[in-house]
Amino acid sequence: MSEDPLLGEACLRVSGVVEESIVDGPGLRYAVFTQGCPHLCPGCHNPQTHSLSGGRFLSVSSLLAAVRENPLLAGVTLSGGEPFLQPAPLCLLAEGVRALGRNVVVYSGYTLEELGDLAAASPPAARLLQLTDLLIDGPYVQALRDLDLPFRGSRNQRILGAAEIRAALGKKLAPFFLDIPPAPGYDPGQGASP
Repeated sequence: MSEDPLLGEACLRVSGVVEESIVDGPGLRYAVFTQGCPHLCPGCHNPQTHSLSGGRFLSVSSLLAAVRENPLLAGVTLSGGEPFLQPAPLCLLAEGVRALGRNVVVYSGYTLEELGDLAAASPPAARLLQLTDLLIDGPYVQALRDLDLPFRGSRNQRILGAAEIRAALGKKLAPFFLDIPPAPGYDPGQGASP
């Protein structure tokens, strides 16, 4: 996890944030675009997020303060880049978001099955999956581009709720999964489609 050398605060390397988004998940969302991505998908919508050394550092506390200031937000979307390159500070952010009664949507270029392997070796990645109310998984595939899909760019990408994540990875990640219900008032099926 990155820390501010002067304050010792948990920080994220981000490409940017969108304070009010209606395209990065259900409801009005605060979208955090992490910096760094190993997937390098041709036709990626956010190619500026690919470099591991680009972007800037923002503290988790400053991001949570911005979320707290807007009572209209349904939740926070973690996108990228690849969020699972920074699971430890994102866990802190997701825990704070959940404590505010908001939900967490995560976009990943990894499939859920690949995330299961990653999470089995990385407790922070497992914890981030556990705190996720909705996961949009899989790389962007330009040949499968479909502009009519809600919250996705290509037909191979899936929208998976917390119950689907647990069902798919439950046995593999049982030691990491605590009993965390979905965020209050959040319907994991809202806006989801196969």
